[in-house]
Amino acid sequence: MKITKVESKLFKYTSYVESDDEGHGHPAKEPHQVKQSLITIETDEGHKGHAFGANPQIVENVIAPILLDENPFYREKLWEKMMHMQRIVTAIDERILSSIDLALWDLIGVIMNQPLNNILGLYREKVPAYASTMCGDTIKGGLSTPEDYGKFAEWCVKEKGYRAVKLHGWMPPIEGAPDPKKDIMACAAVREAVGEDIPLMLDSYHYYSRLESLWIGRELEKLNFHWFEEPMDESSMSSYIWLSEQLDIPIIGPETMTGKISTRAEWIKNNAVDILRGGTGDLGGLTPLMKVAHLAESYNMAMEVHGGKEGNLHALGSIRIPGEFYERGLLHPHVDYEKPPEYLHEIIDPMDDEGFIHMPKGVGLGLKINHDYINDNLISEDIDIKNARRQS
Repeated sequence: MKITKVESKLFKYTSYVESDDEGHGHPAKEPHQVKQSLITIETDEGHKGHAFGANPQIVENVIAPILLDENPFYREKLWEKMMHMQRIVTAIDERILSSIDLALWDLIGVIMNQPLNNILGLYREKVPAYASTMCGDTIKGGLSTPEDYGKFAEWCVKEKGYRAVKLHGWMPPIEGAPDPKKDIMACAAVREAVGEDIPLMLDSYHYYSRLESLWIGRELEKLNFHWFEEPMDESSMSSYIWLSEQLDIPIIGPETMTGKISTRAEWIKNNAVDILRGGTGDLGGLTPLMKVAHLAESYNMAMEVHGGKEGNLHALGSIRIPGEFYERGLLHPHVDYEKPPEYLHEIIDPMDDEGFIHMPKGVGLGLKINHDYINDNLISEDIDIKNARRQS
């Protein structure tokens, strides 16, 4: 068996979310058209694996030559070759690498006619979800005040059944952000709204100083928060070592720091965090995520998966040491998370009445792709990648 075709289709769909100048998502003022891409990897026996999210020009010019004529079961070898190519083609970021890796995993699931969680080896069939909010905003009835956060958290817990809540506070370019005191006011409002028994977490502005982070952490301890996430620049591991030594609340990370598995090994070795962090989009796929999960396991250390979606969900079903929660979101009072995008027939992570997400039962990743919609909404875009290469 060998790979005979690698392609990426660019298409448009309707989005109800937009990003601000700093890349944070908020409800869109109006529905608008955005671009997405579908990756397909096909074998000479007619099996097809799919995933979303890679630049078509990168797929055609860089990824396809690596994969074509290779045995798809040599997934470890292929991931390593693509990862090494990042040194030469800097446009291959972790999310592109992740998309290709997930398509390869999906292909294996299709070939074996099994869900990926079965192939990985199940430890559990469902995981509790936490409500992960969007960042703060200035939208009336949105997340513009601490009281808004409290009302929304109460709705998430009491009406929807979420087992925990994580706040993303106000970030630039929102006027007045960042503000440690306002972050804590929101945290206090949420604690009051949901009571003492619901685990709460804060994912704050990511460039606070040591002293600002220390003050926030101590206030979170008073509010009995479950963990404190990425309050400082992660390129300074020593700052996280210092903060972890000062606080009792668990510090979780790294999230965005480069270095994949090696970086996380260094953070464990140097006691920089209490809970490890990793996701398919941060690490470059399901392949390195499972390596990080087992790395954490070898140190009896919890590893929380960053973000939702299909690859992270399958991984959570296979992790012995939690992975306590599935991150569901990003959520906002004005956005209907339960409505699938037009290119999917259904969302990958429906939640039951008790706040659990069940492992997908479909083959491979379990995505219910609307191929007719995609083919009816194809677009073309010429993207010059010659500037993506740098001299070795």
